[in-house]
Amino acid sequence: MKKVRWGVLSTATIGLTQGMPAIQRSENAELVGLASRGDRGKAKAEELSIPRYYESYEKLLDDPEIESVYIPLPNHLHLEWAVKAARKGKHVLCEKPAFLHAEDTKGMAEVCREQGVYFMEAFMYQFHPQHECVKEIIASGEIGEVKLMRSSFSFYISNREENIRLSKEKGGGSIYDVGCYSIHAARSILQSEPVEIQAFSDLDPSTGVDLSSVVHMKLENGSPVVFDCSFDMANREEYEVVGTKGTITVNRAFRPDVYGGEGLILIRTKEGQREEKVAGDQYRSQIEHFPPVFLRGKSRLIRLKKPIKICWPLMPATNRSKNASS
Repeated sequence: MKKVRWGVLSTATIGLTQGMPAIQRSENAELVGLASRGDRGKAKAEELSIPRYYESYEKLLDDPEIESVYIPLPNHLHLEWAVKAARKGKHVLCEKPAFLHAEDTKGMAEVCREQGVYFMEAFMYQFHPQHECVKEIIASGEIGEVKLMRSSFSFYISNREENIRLSKEKGGGSIYDVGCYSIHAARSILQSEPVEIQAFSDLDPSTGVDLSSVVHMKLENGSPVVFDCSFDMANREEYEVVGTKGTITVNRAFRPDVYGGEGLILIRTKEGQREEKVAGDQYRSQIEHFPPVFLRGKSRLIRLKKPIKICWPLMPATNRSKNASS
């Protein structure tokens, strides 16, 4: 089996704790190099037994032996380094949210087409097999016709002064950080695109980012979706699909790795309820999915087909009543 040679830009925590170990666990990948702009990088490269260390991102991208690059940089740096990597002929796996503006996404797609490379946004949750199980249950008709999908992803941030998630300039906010999972899950599980969106947000008065948001989406197939995300609530990461005959609840929707990789699905109908336990390594599966994309041209990436109608802007809670009546 051919092993794709990977390089990683930065010593971001998600890369150190999840991304890089996943590459090293994968059968079709080899972690060749780590680049960092500080002294921390060299020590981490030695600690993780990564053979090559680069003192700049540019030097890693100049290495002709590296084929794919994983980018776990802060959100506002994704576009710059994804474009630079693609122009060097590297395939790119970039942490979510890939970019902060729709035009950035279009520009990246054009660069990838010009250079003949692949780009994938790192929504690792989708590679856990529990979600395919959910799709199969829906397709079987066990819960009837889908009438609603709801989702929640939240956690409480206590130290807010130094947390990058609270920096508007760096792409902070609960929708960018965790709400994006619910958006992606709705599109993936229900196999339809959003056409209308309403959003209500509590904005932090000092930073301007959304601390909490409640969002309603209407999909192209008519299914309504409601989700909430927050830095101000207890830990939750779940979704529920409601049908005419029953419900499917996924209580460990986005981070089953916290539970040893075990996903938990609860199905309720008038006949009773049952559980499905599904094990998987979502980070490893994500890495192992990516090389076949460009080696054989096979992918299950989601592509937005139509523009979305934004019915409501994000707004502070204090402005909800005023704007709702206008």
